[in-house]
Amino acid sequence: MARDLISKVDGILKNHSGVGMKKLELNLYCCRKVDHCYLNSWLRIAFRAGIEELTMLLSLISEAEYNFPCSLLFSGSEKSIRYLKLSSCVFRPTAELDCWRRLKELWLTNVLITDDELECLLSNSSMLELMWLFRCNEIVRVKIPCQLQRLSFLRAGQCRKLQEIESNAQNISSFDIGGSNLVKISFGGALRVKNMRITCSYQPNVIWYTRTKPMPSVLNVETLHISSCNEMISTPTLPSKFLHLKYLHITLNANEAISPAYDYLSLVSFLVASPCLETFIFVVQQTDMKHDSIVGDISHLRQLPEHRHDNLKSVTIVGFCSAKSMVELTLHIIKNTSSLQCLTLDTSFGSCGCSVDKPGGCNPMRRDIIKEAHRALLAIRTHVEGIIPSRVMLNVSGPCSRCHVVERD
Repeated sequence: MARDLISKVDGILKNHSGVGMKKLELNLYCCRKVDHCYLNSWLRIAFRAGIEELTMLLSLISEAEYNFPCSLLFSGSEKSIRYLKLSSCVFRPTAELDCWRRLKELWLTNVLITDDELECLLSNSSMLELMWLFRCNEIVRVKIPCQLQRLSFLRAGQCRKLQEIESNAQNISSFDIGGSNLVKISFGGALRVKNMRITCSYQPNVIWYTRTKPMPSVLNVETLHISSCNEMISTPTLPSKFLHLKYLHITLNANEAISPAYDYLSLVSFLVASPCLETFIFVVQQTDMKHDSIVGDISHLRQLPEHRHDNLKSVTIVGFCSAKSMVELTLHIIKNTSSLQCLTLDTSFGSCGCSVDKPGGCNPMRRDIIKEAHRALLAIRTHVEGIIPSRVMLNVSGPCSRCHVVERD
């Protein structure tokens, strides 16, 4: 099958006159073995035609690494290439190759490129608007020069050795960083970042880090996504503010249970720091619950000093559980948010419910998780439903009643 595909592509490109060719997409994920002579020949044809967009996606498990032939760009596309998307190859641009003056989008996935090589490319790409780096595992430090005034979107994800991103570009509006560990980020004087996503798959306490050590650009965002693999330290209340933040999405993941040391009520710190916040989404993903449950607890419920959140309209908590501190967080929001219009509490731990119109059933849930979801529903009935103002729409979802039924002990 792969051989037939290669033969077909070869025949099409060799018989093409090149007239009108502006875009070439080579999606060769399924081809573990591709003779590099074919690839060079196809690229030579495309570059001579003066293509503007090139996508070349090779197999991650290719039998041999392919070295992208930058020198071929001098055959016609040195002044035309605007879009470059590469995967699973070696990419070695040098300062001598002045081929990127019109480049607007750069997408590199599983590409071997060093810090110096990337810096050389960027220093000659003054028209660049978007850069996406994913699993580029030679990169340790990304340095973005100030002449990239059009760069508005920057994403770096799962680059295993990446330790630092330093940007002097002034107009980045969307920034997305993700990986195993936290990366040092410096934006210089760039304070125009409006959308930011910070994801860390192995290092805990990312929520705490974002709140306690915010860079100036974070304080100016309007949309903020934070994802942490666990939190052992509660979120402190600090004087720093997110004065423009309107949309906050926090995800807390754990292979088993979220650490019981984490106080869900401490997330009020973000609400207090965000006077313009309109939407708050909190997602908890865990396979167990170790926090103290409010069910059967007759102790006093904590109330924080009054803080008004009078622009907050929509709150969603996915993975709502019976943890006392999570109920306290919910009650705080209800009592201190006169603008609240919709409150959604999902106790199903992200399991999609089935219906008579959909074949099959729900994803399986462990018995103890189903029981915890029912405790969460009881907590909602006992502590939440009775204080919901009539103006607020309360949406509550739980485990599918057809697939996730647990008999009482």
